[in-house]
Amino acid sequence: MKTALELLEAYQAGIRTPAAAAALFAEDGVLELPTVKAHAQGRAAIEKLISGLLAKIPDFRFKDFKLWIDTPDRVFGEYAVEAHVIDTGKLYSQTYAGLLIAEGGKIKLLREALDTAEAARAFSKD
Repeated sequence: MKTALELLEAYQAGIRTPAAAAALFAEDGVLELPTVKAHAQGRAAIEKLISGLLAKIPDFRFKDFKLWIDTPDRVFGEYAVEAHVIDTGKLYSQTYAGLLIAEGGKIKLLREALDTAEAARAFSKD
């Protein structure tokens, strides 16, 4: 059974394949980004959310993972993204803070916070 850290690492590595990333979640698992009011529950909704993100930022991938808290069922860390937004051509430079709660070897909850001002700047067409 995968630990919370193993699940977060697999999620980060598989983010460019939405179905694979979504498969890491429990059937009723949740991916939420409350600072941008994004909430997806269930694998199909999570896959759709990730697919939508990749449509806007095709080169989206996580890097520079910093682990702050690690227990078998909870992990908290920071990770970055630097990729261009298709519609604006601007660089999306973001640091995420993510809390993952695991249950039964699957992701029960992944809550990520991000800098909303930076997101607005990257997506604004000026």
